Amino acid sequence: MAKEKNINDNTLVQTEKPDYESEIIRVIKGNYSPKAALEKLGDYHGSDIAQAMDSLTLQERKKLYRILGADMLSDALERLDESEAGAYLNEMDLKKAAKVVSNLETDAAADILMEIGKEKRLLIIEELNPEVKKDIRLIASFDDDEIGSKMTTNCIVIRENLSVKEAMRELVAQAKKNDNISTLFVTDENEEYYGAIDLKDLITADSGVPLEDLIVTSFPYVYAHESIDDCIEKLKDYSEASIPVLDNSNSLLGVITAQSLIEVVDDEMGEDYARLAGLTAEEDLKEPLLMSIRKRLPWLIALLGLGIIVSAVVGSFEKVVAQLTLIMAFQSLILDMAGNVGTQSLAVTIRVLTDENLSFSQKFRLVIKETRVGIFNGLILGVISVLFVGLYIMFIKHHDAGFSFAVSGCIGFALLVAMAVSSAVGTLIPLLFKKIKVDPAVASGPLITTVNDLVAVVTYYGLSWILLINMLHLG
Repeated sequence: MAKEKNINDNTLVQTEKPDYESEIIRVIKGNYSPKAALEKLGDYHGSDIAQAMDSLTLQERKKLYRILGADMLSDALERLDESEAGAYLNEMDLKKAAKVVSNLETDAAADILMEIGKEKRLLIIEELNPEVKKDIRLIASFDDDEIGSKMTTNCIVIRENLSVKEAMRELVAQAKKNDNISTLFVTDENEEYYGAIDLKDLITADSGVPLEDLIVTSFPYVYAHESIDDCIEKLKDYSEASIPVLDNSNSLLGVITAQSLIEVVDDEMGEDYARLAGLTAEEDLKEPLLMSIRKRLPWLIALLGLGIIVSAVVGSFEKVVAQLTLIMAFQSLILDMAGNVGTQSLAVTIRVLTDENLSFSQKFRLVIKETRVGIFNGLILGVISVLFVGLYIMFIKHHDAGFSFAVSGCIGFALLVAMAVSSAVGTLIPLLFKKIKVDPAVASGPLITTVNDLVAVVTYYGLSWILLINMLHLG
């Protein structure tokens, strides 16, 4: 129970959040009979049960599996990622596992089954009823990057030639096994997808109204073999609870629900975030050390090569540094700011590129815009740098004003050029990757930063050599 502490009888100062996980664990560890334990656990949400499972021992989890029904266990497993759910499913006895799988959404069941050993997976599938077995095998037949792998067969399908009364009877009959009833999907005499009917429209329709008048034939749909990346933007444009998934013959295979769409978008964002961080795939806290190393190492090797090139370029300006050692102190200023603006441009560009219909002129305007942003930001920060760096050199390093502001002027100019070029690079690289059919997120933050380090080094030391040493003879 939540506890409230009051001051002056009416001032609420603290509310403790119920610790459902501990409550569930106490029930499992207690000496309650199976019936009493089930009664105590019956009111907890599936996510609370799922959270508690990780804190139980294997024997305690097996006790939980025997106490809970297949519906509660399936609800809990659907709140976990596939690897965790697969591990728990693998701990159950064969008949209980099959009952749990039968209660799962077909897309979740297919994903979770792939996480357990082939031998037990086949045994569980053999225990399923023919209809569930067929649905799971259908979804498992699609590649992970195809939208069909994320669909479910949990939907209501009726024929177009029914009356309103017949459609209602069919709805009631199918609702016993399918609970996604907010939208009914309609097929024609050839079993091809025809359209959709909103449940509210069907319920409120007069019995004499032709079913045809209720069917929305412009309802959105996708094909099962379409890639997830291609479908996401289309699906996000609609606020439907479920969208039909068709095969290449236009037959209705299933639907992708709003919940599945959220999970798909979350997965895609996670993958893009991983690539932006220079990883080949996502990681989690429980991942083995060697697997994490394998995910990070490829990009690190590539970036090491680029880093060596940057170092070699710095080495080529050795004479500049030898004659004017003070400029070394401000190298990180130029490099950091160039890397920052490049990463900002990269983030903006990848977000814009989610629109597959961008024209060449729109992409060109994007490059111009980001470059202009880099120029004006560089101009502002360059002026600030000239002032503060000049004062720093004059008063802290005790150089005369001419020398101090000559060096700070070079730094400010280099900052302007480096930021302008880095903004353009941060935009052009993902555009180039997109053009050659490579995921633009692969143009990761570390890659952009390293490339911009190279740009900044050449700009900074090149301008120092030209302006400070050859023109002003300050070396």
